[in-house]
Amino acid sequence: MLNFKRHKDNNIPDEVLLFDFRESSDLEKLGILYSRYMHLVYGVCIKYLKDRDTAKDEVINIFEKLVVDVRNFEISNFKTWLYVVTKNHCLMVLRSRKSESEREVVMLNDPSFFMENSEELHPIDNDVELSDQRLNDCISKLKEEQRQCIRMFYYENKCYREISEELKMDEKKVKSFLQNGKRNLKICLEGKYVTQE
Repeated sequence: MLNFKRHKDNNIPDEVLLFDFRESSDLEKLGILYSRYMHLVYGVCIKYLKDRDTAKDEVINIFEKLVVDVRNFEISNFKTWLYVVTKNHCLMVLRSRKSESEREVVMLNDPSFFMENSEELHPIDNDVELSDQRLNDCISKLKEEQRQCIRMFYYENKCYREISEELKMDEKKVKSFLQNGKRNLKICLEGKYVTQE
């Protein structure tokens, strides 16, 4: 696990260390800042990943991720932001372990996947098992923007903001493409069910 030594700069406020790192790219500044919350990061990793060795590895991976991410995000409270980054990272690790089939089951059993809004839930027959090929066929029939947003959100575990930045589009458009993509995907999948009956 990372082991940052106690440092004379340890009394410097988080926001000053963050600013200094962004200005100088001095990893020691980021290391001092990260060392303050490393025990919290490790705790979150243990909670989600249920394995001490894996958690230790991910503490290191998260630090490496921060080297890039702290420059790309506006951070008003480092501790809170780091918690969210850590939680999302752990969820991504868990999702990446799943096979394509398991991912598909997660998507199809997730009520929010086919939800237009909080009041309207699209029913889907959970007893019908879809093959990876059928799901991928339906995804490939989506419009380009819908397909990109669905893949990035569900397969790459990216949030609205990350998709928005990567595709250089407004977050509202990302949400709209996701919503329309999910609706069109549902229609396609239901069409597959009909042809099989």
